[in-house]
Amino acid sequence: MTDKDTLTAEAAPAESETTRIRRLSGGWKALLIVWTLATLFLCINQQFTLRFFVGFTMLNTEYYYLLVLLLLPLVFILFPGSQRAPLDRVPWYDTALLVITTGVGIHLMLYVRQAAAMGWERGGAPDELVWSCYAMWALLMEALRRTGGMALMLSILPFSLYPLFAGWMPRPFTGDQTDIVETASFHMLSSESLLGIALQSFAEIVIGFLVFGAALQFTGAGRFFIDLAFALTGRFRGGAAKTCIFASGLLGMMSGSIIGNVLTAGTMTIPAMKKSGFPASYSGAIEACASTGAVLAPPVMGATAFVMAQFLGVGYAEVALAAAIPALLYYFGLFMQVDSYAARRNMKGLEPHEIPNLLEVMKKGWYFIFVIALLVFMLLIMKRESHAPFYATALLLVLNQLFSDKRWGLKELVAFIEMNGRLFVELVGILAGVGLLIGAFSITGLTSTLTNEILLLAGGSVFVLLLLGAVTSFILGLGLTTTPCYIFLAILLAPALEKAGLNKMAVHMFVFYWGMLSSITPPVAIASFAAASIAGAPAMKTSWESMWVGSIIYFIPFFFVFNPAYVLEGPLTESLYLTVTTGLGIVAICGGLQGYQVFAGNLNRTGNLEWLLRGLLVIGGFGLAMPGGGLTGYSTNLTTIIGLAILVPTLIAARVLIGRSHPTMVRA
Repeated sequence: MTDKDTLTAEAAPAESETTRIRRLSGGWKALLIVWTLATLFLCINQQFTLRFFVGFTMLNTEYYYLLVLLLLPLVFILFPGSQRAPLDRVPWYDTALLVITTGVGIHLMLYVRQAAAMGWERGGAPDELVWSCYAMWALLMEALRRTGGMALMLSILPFSLYPLFAGWMPRPFTGDQTDIVETASFHMLSSESLLGIALQSFAEIVIGFLVFGAALQFTGAGRFFIDLAFALTGRFRGGAAKTCIFASGLLGMMSGSIIGNVLTAGTMTIPAMKKSGFPASYSGAIEACASTGAVLAPPVMGATAFVMAQFLGVGYAEVALAAAIPALLYYFGLFMQVDSYAARRNMKGLEPHEIPNLLEVMKKGWYFIFVIALLVFMLLIMKRESHAPFYATALLLVLNQLFSDKRWGLKELVAFIEMNGRLFVELVGILAGVGLLIGAFSITGLTSTLTNEILLLAGGSVFVLLLLGAVTSFILGLGLTTTPCYIFLAILLAPALEKAGLNKMAVHMFVFYWGMLSSITPPVAIASFAAASIAGAPAMKTSWESMWVGSIIYFIPFFFVFNPAYVLEGPLTESLYLTVTTGLGIVAICGGLQGYQVFAGNLNRTGNLEWLLRGLLVIGGFGLAMPGGGLTGYSTNLTTIIGLAILVPTLIAARVLIGRSHPTMVRA
């Protein structure tokens, strides 16, 4: 895979993951570059309080509207309106939409300060301003359709209209009804809808991290992390698959993009896995599962984590820390599934000539680790979430020019700016439209009403609430990308779980995690489908394989709410203890699922007792992995003892039976 291929893959959409993007040239490309630079200028001026606008203090809402004005019109230029629309030129109707969106945006931005002072978001705005609100509403839905897809638009549009019919809806969906004028005004002029949490997170934090992620890829970080993964894990059994997990985890920590991970790492790891003996569908499934963890792995977790920080009212660093143990358990579960699978089939590692030399790899890319260390230091120690990615990017670019053999020239700089522009435009198209969902529930007061109704429906049972949350997250995740799915549940379901007494951080991580898993779950399974196309395997078969490979990770989110120590909400010693016991439990569960148990051997050699032993390993593993304390009502020591009481005799029996068996007794 060439460096050019890597950059192309990494330029994949950050959120919708499925859209077609025009490659602009000439004046359109120049417009994208200039508007991207203007966006960066506004963001840096706002975040670092540089006061470039002498004599004028910009309100936050004015800053947000300026970003919308710059980026939203470009949606219609970058993203075609249909599959038949041309990709090599911009048709007249998309040019017209750009002009209309720019005009409407200017009109609204000029009045946003006065609207805040006069309370126009609740009605009373001049008629011409109301008409601009109607127009922006329609334009946002079209932009959402183009960037997020028809399914996302059809999910958001009814809810944006919901305030018009809230009083007529049956319980528990009854809310305060408003007319069309007040609804449109609230959506476009208040700080709780278009300019709400979703767009605020983009404007305050996400821009910087997008720039940092793009800089990493344009300086060759993708290839460095993949080579590092091959050097560290390639020689072990099932080495190609372990390399896939390690490489996708490293890339995911930096990109936060599921499909970007699949297209970058998968083009190298999937062929290597197939060559090592893994079936095509299984190879695609491993890559899909490994890449899906990209949005969970700190320090850069994708747009959803930044939106979560806004919802929780905490710094992004706190969310990143809370995700550390869940991400570790996610990737450890995948690693052990692959290890047991490879061991049962006696699969070897890569050939020595296929493994890069570790020292050579480090010589070429040591500065990437140094830059990431700076980012983590500024996030976790200095608590400078909005500044950290800009400083890290500046250091990276300097080190790249000093020490890399791929120094940037004007061509690379222009390509870097253009890639950032595409990412900015897509995210604004999605987050601005999704913001109307938040606004609809805010103006109607539905959230508090629905919280009580959900609690009543669950009969006061926290376990029923959790099951309801998992199922709802799962279903919504089939049609929505991770960020809209999370926002929907953070508004409707999370308050009910919190009111039931569950930890707030754990609840939000729970719904986020379940929404993320839709990427590997049929019938949508965008990560599995992308990996299947690289592997040359049937898409649905790869999706079902992904569920099997990732079966253990479907249980992990329940642990967060059973005991919030998993998200570092409690004593550190308890968090570490639970991580160790859960990790050991995962080892046993994976051994039972795959038929090879570490410390015992191939369970195929235990004869007729194989399935009994595998079942006991799974049961005992869950006993050991299940946290005590918090919601369970049992102590951690008790759950550990129960798990060990099942596992220890099972492991001893398996070891004895395997030791007495003869290799010829092994069944296929």
